[in-house]
Amino acid sequence: MNKIFFSISIFSLCLLSILNTGCKKLIEIPDNAPGQIVTSQVFIDSASAVNSVVGIYASNFFFSGPLNGAITINNSMSADELATNESYYLPIYNNALNPGDATLAEGTVGSLWSASYGKTAIYQANACIEGLTASATLSNSLKDQLIGECKVFRALSYFHLVNLFGAVPLALTTDYRVNNKLPRASVEEVYVQIKKDLLEASAELKSGYPSPGKARPNKYTALALLSRIYLYHQEWDKAEEIATNVITLGGYQLVQNPNDVFLTGSNEAIWQIAPMGFFPYMSTEGSTLIPYANNIIPTYYINPYLLNAFEAGDRRKTSWLNTSTPPGGPTYYYPYKYKNTYGVQTNGNSETYVMFRLAEQYLIRAEARAKQNNYNGAVEDLNILRQRARAAATPQVPNPLPDLPLDLSPTATISAIAHERQIELFCEWGHRWYDLKRTGTINAVLGAEKPGIWPADGHAALYPVPQNQIQANPGWIQNPGYNQ
Repeated sequence: MNKIFFSISIFSLCLLSILNTGCKKLIEIPDNAPGQIVTSQVFIDSASAVNSVVGIYASNFFFSGPLNGAITINNSMSADELATNESYYLPIYNNALNPGDATLAEGTVGSLWSASYGKTAIYQANACIEGLTASATLSNSLKDQLIGECKVFRALSYFHLVNLFGAVPLALTTDYRVNNKLPRASVEEVYVQIKKDLLEASAELKSGYPSPGKARPNKYTALALLSRIYLYHQEWDKAEEIATNVITLGGYQLVQNPNDVFLTGSNEAIWQIAPMGFFPYMSTEGSTLIPYANNIIPTYYINPYLLNAFEAGDRRKTSWLNTSTPPGGPTYYYPYKYKNTYGVQTNGNSETYVMFRLAEQYLIRAEARAKQNNYNGAVEDLNILRQRARAAATPQVPNPLPDLPLDLSPTATISAIAHERQIELFCEWGHRWYDLKRTGTINAVLGAEKPGIWPADGHAALYPVPQNQIQANPGWIQNPGYNQ
């Protein structure tokens, strides 16, 4: 899998430089755009067509961007997973972003917007879909596979955008004349398009992976994201059905040792992408979240509220957290799901960026079942994950992480689901931040955990749209609570 990515990396970056130009507005391509010439050349034969699509992954995971650490880190600070003492990042942790701040709102957080639209993600996916659709030389089966991959990637990009910013422009073409006039589509309109892309992709993609490893999406990759979308959209029956499909038919298995979940070739991984930096055995999150020494204050450390949420005898705490103690203390915990960092390849293992994994499907099904009054079934799914996370009994902890009783009350079951999602998915793709928002608990939770910081009106649940985009698009209105 690494060979595949590195063999196309130069091609991909060259293609990227041709397809993407400077973006004054949402997507602004000059007359006689070079992309028009490139697509006619790229989508003639299967090798160049595959390289162009795989290049989307290469460009998104070579550069630092939304899908290469930024979503996890920013969302974790915005929620209650990560804390920081670094003044640069405090506006994110304090939920006090200023849309005109050129460094944070326009830069660090703004890149979640700009990189999604103008550099590497949505524009490239649209360009490939158009080129593949127009190709008269590629086989229909190859076109279906590659278009399906692009739709998964586009759907994932819009999923994050709509959850970060709310209403966003829905760009489905490379035509700059169309894109420069786009309004911000409603959240509902964006979700309709996401579901459309994923339903079509799940029909176009095959059950098997199209190349060695799990770097390129298959049918179950599309379905894994679709089950999440149905959950967020409160279509409980569909969320349960699709999650069950992935669990029972996908051929995936929970990895019994939590330390192995994020390794290359993990049986639990549904979609995992090889790192694209100079150290192919590590992810951006590993290199960013792991401090360079174990006697300093980490730039990002685990929020005490998350640390205190772990139950006794939970291996997820001992396997997925590590510590650093500066002289004189105290001890700081930091995320350790990814254990490789610069020059450090833990136990000689290679790690791969896990986009989707089976554990989330159990959590999706548990919540969907509970919302349909199948509380026993929900608890059974939670216990599957708790059994995997259970440590051996000791004199100090004789009954580690026990199974939840099947007769939990409805309220207790919903609380248990929220707790298991918090522990299982912490510091992973912004799940906690999104969960607090979609369940309507964000004001209560963060109001209690960040007193005097979390705004009473809850406007910080959405990030501000980069101010340069507001200024470049008359008629766009900044998200509520932020100065226009």
